[in-house]
Amino acid sequence: MRWPRPVLRPPPFWYRPPGMAARLLGPVARAYGDAVAERMARPGGRVSAPVLCVGNFTVGGAGKTPLALAIAGMLLEAGEQPIFLTRGYGGDEHGPVLVSPDDGADRVGDEALLLAECAPTIVAADRLAGAILACQSGASIVVMDDGFQNPALVKDCSIVAVDGETGIGNGLALPAGPLRAPVHAQMPFASAVVVIGAGDPGARVADFARESGRAVFHARVGPEPSAPGLRGKRVLAFAGIGRPEKFFKTLADLGAIIAATEVFPDHHRFSEADALRIAGRARGGKLVPVTTAKDMVRLAGGPARDALASISRVVPVRLTFEDGQAVRRFLAKMLNVSF
Repeated sequence: MRWPRPVLRPPPFWYRPPGMAARLLGPVARAYGDAVAERMARPGGRVSAPVLCVGNFTVGGAGKTPLALAIAGMLLEAGEQPIFLTRGYGGDEHGPVLVSPDDGADRVGDEALLLAECAPTIVAADRLAGAILACQSGASIVVMDDGFQNPALVKDCSIVAVDGETGIGNGLALPAGPLRAPVHAQMPFASAVVVIGAGDPGARVADFARESGRAVFHARVGPEPSAPGLRGKRVLAFAGIGRPEKFFKTLADLGAIIAATEVFPDHHRFSEADALRIAGRARGGKLVPVTTAKDMVRLAGGPARDALASISRVVPVRLTFEDGQAVRRFLAKMLNVSF
């Protein structure tokens, strides 16, 4: 049986009570979820450094990469040498390879480039081989961005990002819902859950995590202090991320007037035609093109894309914990880190 690949643009019914579409897809979803759950239980290999995995229960944009960056920042402050390990989704490189300043998103993926701005980053389809390279490269802690469901590498600590607004959607596995496996099958593999943003769906996941004996933390994602001043400016917002509406809300919070939007699938490779169209709409409407840091790294590589990048404003974001000291105590306990 061929298992369904995660879709890049989630269907709306994933985030509504199960209806006809979810019920029709139920048999495939149960088979897929059971297979992933069985796979998660397989034994994996160990490496010489502790492995911390930052992952999701679901597909889509829960804030996993900002969470990984925030945790790595804490480890750096503690004097550790974290090295990121990522699949490099959206890129052609299978690795294992250390990301270099000359790499582009087409080769190593957009998330790898963002991670590499914080700490050394390795792209590897084979997580165990990538972790071995990380240890050889001097990692005191390997920080996996994604790979929670991948059993190849034993994790010493797994922290799961949950979007407060969407939680686990309709609670069903792919393709009937956004879960990669039933949440009750995934929760035993989690050390902690971080609910990002407010919302009843996230609160329900937090309650289940506490009942399961998992640590629960809360955080929010907001614009960096360096974000451009957009108050009162009419903008064309374009994004190819898991939940572009979160980006649009950030712009609104900054006071921007969102006159037009362009929405693309997550990890979308911008074409020259895409760039020409966006730039043309911006010029025609006298709008400021604005995008995310993740999208900006995918604009390089052609005359039209470079030209759009040169006129676009970027709004970088940062994850902030409600109780950073509690997170540090948790990391100290799990990874034997001194803060």
